[in-house]
Amino acid sequence: MRRVVFNQKGGVGKSSIAANLAALSAAQGYKTLLVDLDVQGNSSHYLGHDINQESKTTIADLLNQSVGWFTVSTPINEFPQPTAFENLDIIPSSPKLEKLESELERRYKIYKLRDALDTLEKNYDRIYLDTPPNLNFFSKAALIAAQRLLIPFDCDSFSQQALLTLLNNLAELREDHNPKLEVEGVIVNMFNAQANFPSQIIADLKELGLPILEPYLPQSIKMKESHYHQKPLVHLFPSHKLTTHFEQLYNELEKNEVKLTATES
Repeated sequence: MRRVVFNQKGGVGKSSIAANLAALSAAQGYKTLLVDLDVQGNSSHYLGHDINQESKTTIADLLNQSVGWFTVSTPINEFPQPTAFENLDIIPSSPKLEKLESELERRYKIYKLRDALDTLEKNYDRIYLDTPPNLNFFSKAALIAAQRLLIPFDCDSFSQQALLTLLNNLAELREDHNPKLEVEGVIVNMFNAQANFPSQIIADLKELGLPILEPYLPQSIKMKESHYHQKPLVHLFPSHKLTTHFEQLYNELEKNEVKLTATES
């Protein structure tokens, strides 16, 4: 199963959600891979990888193998790197992604990531993909490679407009490249239960028929602390309210996965 976490708007907690769900998956005993396609490398840093350190096994190096004529190929299975957390591997990001994008687009290598994950999927129970906060080559490649889409949402009117734009773009991408991609749901992040406006925004989305996942993830300084310590919530604050909400959300996703898998088979 491959889940992509994507929203065209930045600052919605995309990397935090991808890394924490992947960490929960690994903690549940599933062999899990996180692929970081964002040049900023936030989820890579979160899981203890320095994207500025010289390496030949980043996501940029994997994709670059489809461009160079004289590049010595590294086997796909050598790209996932272990993290400090049991069952959790990562293919980290790299600053090299920025320069590589135009060449990949020119050679139309949009399916390279999907092909690589077809190979890696034999070694993993769950694969999560973190994406850039815009619809560029790398986010499109992730959407084409994935089976499920999770959309982080931070209860802002700008986020609402970005979400509607995303759904329009998604319809075209599914038709042209990946008809099997399912919108698994919208993850409400940084939710303030004391304010009326977030609830109104969520009600508007529900009226549009969008699948809003529960529970909503509350805003908490504990998330920033976990970034600082480079430890996902389940490992740093296992009993905190935010961790509990993430666990409940993860369990709902797993229930949905059973239903979707049964429907597809």
